[in-house]
Amino acid sequence: MKILLQLEMIAVVVLSVWLFSMTGFVWWWFLVLFLVPDIGMVGYVVGPRVGALTYNLTHHMGLATLIIIIGATQALPLVELAGIIMLGHSAFDRVLGYGLKYSDSFKHTHLGWLK
Repeated sequence: MKILLQLEMIAVVVLSVWLFSMTGFVWWWFLVLFLVPDIGMVGYVVGPRVGALTYNLTHHMGLATLIIIIGATQALPLVELAGIIMLGHSAFDRVLGYGLKYSDSFKHTHLGWLK
């Protein structure tokens, strides 16, 4: 099952790259912005409960999809770009085993415990 989930997330990363290619932004923006969703980890400075909330908000694929849709339908290319980056980053994290966080520990994710 783990390999199937990883393949699914690889497909989402590829989808995000394809969506990005449709935006007209130059490619280096994708690379520069790819790690921006990790800003959500800053919440862990306050504690694991706040950290889990902020991390999960910046790594939620449903929210990323909603942001893409809003950006595309409202002709807001920067909003669309933010959603595409968030989607690709979140999927890539899941390929690596970093899932959404539980509030007790950074290492406790919906994919299991990080090593």
